[in-house]
Amino acid sequence: MSSPDPSHYSYRHYADAGVAETFDALRFSGGVGELLLETQEAILVDALQPGPGRSIADIGTGTGRAALALARTGADVIGIDASAEMLAVAARRASEEQARGLHAAAGHLRFERGDAHALPLEDRSVDGAVCLRVLMHTPDWRCCLAELCRISRSRIVFDFPSATSAAAVQSGARRVAHATGVRTEPYRVMRASAVRAELARHGWRVRSEHRQFVLPIALHKAVGSPAFTRRLERALASVGLLRLFGSPVTVVAERFEPRSGAAR
Repeated sequence: MSSPDPSHYSYRHYADAGVAETFDALRFSGGVGELLLETQEAILVDALQPGPGRSIADIGTGTGRAALALARTGADVIGIDASAEMLAVAARRASEEQARGLHAAAGHLRFERGDAHALPLEDRSVDGAVCLRVLMHTPDWRCCLAELCRISRSRIVFDFPSATSAAAVQSGARRVAHATGVRTEPYRVMRASAVRAELARHGWRVRSEHRQFVLPIALHKAVGSPAFTRRLERALASVGLLRLFGSPVTVVAERFEPRSGAAR
C-alpha cells in the first residue's frame, strides 16, 4: 500500500507531548482502569506464555505498559510506535523501573520508532506480537493486521471496539464532531466476521475472543467501583448480553498450518 497520510489524526494526536504525558492517567486511572490493566495482562500472559527465551513485539506500544509487563517475565521485547513523544514516555518509565530494581530479572527491552503499516521486522522474526488500542485508529487496519501476521511465528493478540456494542454510538458521535472541527479522537468500530476473514486471508485463525464489557467503559469509570463493575457485568454476561454486545474484543489468533497431504 502507499504510505499513510501523515496528517491523519492518529499521527497528529499522539505526536502531542501533552497527550503522551497524560495518556496513562486518562486510560488507566482509578479502580476500573486498574481492572482493565489486570485483565489485559492476564490475557497476554495466557496467550503468549512470555518468559526467558521468548521474543515478543508490542506494536503501537504507546507508553510501553504492555511491553514493560511482558519484559518483567524475562521475555525479549521490542516496543514499536510511530510517535516519538509516546516512546519518550515509555523509555522514561522503563528507566524508572530499572532504577527501582524492578527489572533485575527482566528480559531485554528496547523501543523503536516505526509504523504499524510497515514494521521494521523480518518475516516470522518474533514468537508473538501484541497490538492493543491501535487498529481502531490506524488509517488501514487490514494492512496493520497483515503486518502482525507477517512478523509473528505463532501467536498475535489484538483488540478492537465491536460494531455491535455501545462503542458504535460513541464512534459515530466522535466522527461527526471531528468532521465539524471539534478536537476529539475519532475511531472505528469493527465486525468480528471481517476480522476473522482478514486473518484467514493470511493463514491465521482465531484461537479465542475475550469481550470485556457490555456497558460503556466511560460509564464504569464514572461510577468508579470495580466491585460494582464486576457484579453488573457478570449479571449481564449470565443472560448472554456479553457474547452479543461486549466490547472491546480482545482476539488471540494463531498461525494455521494445513496438514501435509490435505486436499487442495
